[in-house]
Amino acid sequence: MIELILKVLDFAFPILAMIFVGLVGTSVLVELGLMQKLSKLVSPIFAYTNLPDTCASAFIVSIGSTVAGNSMLSQAKKENCLDDKEILLCAMMNATPAYFRELFTYQIPIVLPALGLVVGGFYSLVFVVTAVVKIMVIIVASKLFLKGNSCHAPETQNKEKVPVKTAIIRAFRKEFKAFLKIAGVYLIATTIIFVLQENGAFEIFSVLPLAELFKIPPESIVPLTSYVASPILGISLLGPMLHSEEITNIQAMIVLMLGSMFMLPIFAIRSHLPGKVAIFGTKLGIQIVGYSTAISVFVRLAILLALLSIAS
Repeated sequence: MIELILKVLDFAFPILAMIFVGLVGTSVLVELGLMQKLSKLVSPIFAYTNLPDTCASAFIVSIGSTVAGNSMLSQAKKENCLDDKEILLCAMMNATPAYFRELFTYQIPIVLPALGLVVGGFYSLVFVVTAVVKIMVIIVASKLFLKGNSCHAPETQNKEKVPVKTAIIRAFRKEFKAFLKIAGVYLIATTIIFVLQENGAFEIFSVLPLAELFKIPPESIVPLTSYVASPILGISLLGPMLHSEEITNIQAMIVLMLGSMFMLPIFAIRSHLPGKVAIFGTKLGIQIVGYSTAISVFVRLAILLALLSIAS
């Protein structure tokens, strides 16, 4: 039990720290009257959507930290500035900058050297395509389900300049109770996920029955199953097989797409769900994670089917 608690705290502490910084940081920006200026920076992108102006400000913040951007949306929801549909689409939009950040933090330094230019470049391109597809879906959905820009980025009630120290103190006092509530929910949700994981709840996502169906070479079963548990481990095992020509580039791509389809739901439940539930509540948090993961899986399924048609 103590080991489980320590594991949960080790996993949750960095996330909770980002949530706290996001809540307080966003509140400081509001106190300083900077949110309207931030939203104007991405107004050309949001001009094609019916997303509220507050979403543009949150998107700017999410370029640096998705958690901070979502914390800003939570603040707007608490002030009845955004409804559930707007929160859903805005939170999904906030997730898209992470795909481009990963090009420089994950794809280029890790994936390309391990898998080579062809397969590694393909894998990186899948992330970019996924982000583009999500943005397109959000644009269309906002046109279909949202009426227009009903919520604007918050401004300070006092037009006078507020000292930074005063803004930080006000923000801390304003957001501390909200953070405690979010932290409590997050720790409970994370503990539940870890207990389920230790009891083998995620083993239902086994790829072995489908390996033969998709004509995966027997020697690639180990990196495939390893990828579902840890993408970096799977890529590390797949790389030497590529370089020694035990499998072809197309077969490696099929392994990556099939592994991704089964890894994404596990990763979403384990890493994204507790944070979304803590910030947005159970129902909305599950919807955000569910829709976002479904789009990512659909993109990989479409690419997988294309690869299978090429390989056949």
